[in-house]
Amino acid sequence: MSALARAAYTVAVWLALPIALLRLLLRARREPLYRERIGERFGVHSLPVDRPVIWVHAVSVGEARASVPLARGLLARHPGAMLLATCSTAAGREALEQIWGNEARIAWLPWDAPFAVRRFLAFFRPRLAVLMETEVWFNLIERCKANGIPVALANARMSEKSARGYAMFGALSGPAFAALDAVCAQTEADAGRLRALGARTVEVSGNLKFDLLPDAAQAHRGAQLKRSLGARPVLLWASTREGEEAALLDALGAKAAKPCLLVIVPRHPRRFDEVAGLIARRGLTLARRSAGAAAWAADSQADVLLGDTMGEMAFYYGLADVVVMGGSVLPFGSQNLIEPLAQGVPVVLGPSDYNFSDAARAALGAGAAVRAAHAAGVIEAALSLIADAARRARMGEAGIKLCAAHRGATGRQLETIAALLR
Repeated sequence: MSALARAAYTVAVWLALPIALLRLLLRARREPLYRERIGERFGVHSLPVDRPVIWVHAVSVGEARASVPLARGLLARHPGAMLLATCSTAAGREALEQIWGNEARIAWLPWDAPFAVRRFLAFFRPRLAVLMETEVWFNLIERCKANGIPVALANARMSEKSARGYAMFGALSGPAFAALDAVCAQTEADAGRLRALGARTVEVSGNLKFDLLPDAAQAHRGAQLKRSLGARPVLLWASTREGEEAALLDALGAKAAKPCLLVIVPRHPRRFDEVAGLIARRGLTLARRSAGAAAWAADSQADVLLGDTMGEMAFYYGLADVVVMGGSVLPFGSQNLIEPLAQGVPVVLGPSDYNFSDAARAALGAGAAVRAAHAAGVIEAALSLIADAARRARMGEAGIKLCAAHRGATGRQLETIAALLR
């Protein structure tokens, strides 16, 4: 049954390839990086490999950053190895290039067609495959097992929604989860759902994202700009998703006067211009981070500062007095609230947090975050915090303590995954 299911899946992948290629080219109109090295999507590589390869796959930005301490730990134990870091999104590739530079080989993950996967594995011959969070590709895992390559699922999470989706195709997903050599789950709930899907070697190791320390230089620059603003508090909408800026601006209305500086940082670079247009149409004055330091001068009278740069979240959090967490206002499951908590910034969440449900629950319980049921409630909660410096200070301290208490996942996951190389 599983062989038949995989055959049907492979046929579906073949049929989807032209659509995937067309979609890639369309996305490249706004994000040119998508049109670069398209051959890698089909497993085509040319630069020779002369060292043993440790392969870590992180689909996009958050996973790429979370993978860094784990990857560095593996390289420290095997100094003669080369790191192969793969991703699927343009933002993820930019993040990997910023993080690793020439320290690693960076490539696109091949599409899950058997010929592409075979080429990729035959070229790099990795000694170990580490897939971050929920990157379970059926043909990829099957070919790794056929080639004797151990596969680990690191920082693994499995929401109820995703688990239901995998369970619908149990004949296909069950053998893939069972083939994983190690699964390091973030929480007991994640571990339970992964075991129910067929994973065998599962242990609860915590969340690597608690181990990430903010970039000190960026945070310092943000704090410097914050101090230069004097009494003008800063409300940051961080990593916002489609539709959230409009909903929040509608809710904000005329409530925010000049004394409150609004900073908006969209999650995806392709939306920077779209959000700039949205702000301008509301009659708000705008300064863009990409325009340089002059546009973000201390005496700027702009209503909104648009964070249209990549890799600077520690700067934005260093600038903020209160953070509204993008992805939580509309049903996107929230972006990473751990980052602002680690920098001592109070967080306001909307109703959707399934990507970070345990971290959100812990933050709410510790008093480091508050939740609202809709955009209007989010704005009301944020402005209430803006007006209460003492409460902000208490929440910020609670966030720092919460992150410190949850660190240590890197060491636990490293021990489990490094054992596969032995």
